[in-house]
Amino acid sequence: MSYPVTFEADYVERRSRLTTFFRLILAIPHFIVMTLYGFAACVVVLIAWFALLFTGRWPRGMYDFVAGFLRYSTAVNGYIYLLTDAYPPFGPDVDAYPVRLNIAPPKEEYSRLKVLFRVILAIPPYLITYAMQIVAQIGALLAWFAIVVLGRQPKGLQDMIVLGLSYQQRAYAYMGLITEDWPPFTDDAARQVEPPAPAFGALPSTPPAAAGAGPEAPGVPAAPPQAPPGTPAAPPPPSAPPTPETTHGDPLGEEAERATPPPEREDDDERPPGPFGPTNP
Repeated sequence: MSYPVTFEADYVERRSRLTTFFRLILAIPHFIVMTLYGFAACVVVLIAWFALLFTGRWPRGMYDFVAGFLRYSTAVNGYIYLLTDAYPPFGPDVDAYPVRLNIAPPKEEYSRLKVLFRVILAIPPYLITYAMQIVAQIGALLAWFAIVVLGRQPKGLQDMIVLGLSYQQRAYAYMGLITEDWPPFTDDAARQVEPPAPAFGALPSTPPAAAGAGPEAPGVPAAPPQAPPGTPAAPPPPSAPPTPETTHGDPLGEEAERATPPPEREDDDERPPGPFGPTNP
């Protein structure tokens, strides 16, 4: 279940240097109205404390009065803390203002025990509020210089002010008995989770194989496509001519060896004739 008090602030980058420079002076009328309005709201909260303690229910008129003060103070603080340049209206009708506090209707019944010890239970939120006010004030001071010099509001400073001011207003709603649970730190709503992007260096997913194609083993050639029925078979490819037998060495050596008769072997017993005819051994 979401928290019944939420804070919203519209971001506009371009800002007016002139109205920013004199912001505190321009906000003086709202300081006076907010002080008187806040004093009356404190009296109503005190009366509502007794009503909640005995009946466990908020009187609707009192609830709307305190909720209207919280909406008005949110608009004025948003203007003072430089979240917007729009001058806030005087009164609780600030639903269309760029800085607004959304408050749900009252519950049917509240915890009387939490109402009884609200002053003690509000100590931790009060301490956190003090720290968040410092955060918002530092962000507003830096934003004042940035807008006066540059004429625009940096998004980081806008978020810094929203962080501090939003918790402050939700804590005020808790201290004013509008809610009975401790305020959360942020108003971040649940966002739709986008599918995670592939990690750096990861391979893309393999596309689906074509219909009828099965897995092929690496290194094995794919089978040739089958011809449709009724198609005449293609003639077989011509056979390759026989490879001539290669001879090693001189190609004419064998023929020359066959054509040349072997030399006659001389008889070891014959002797060349001498000058006087053949000699007998």
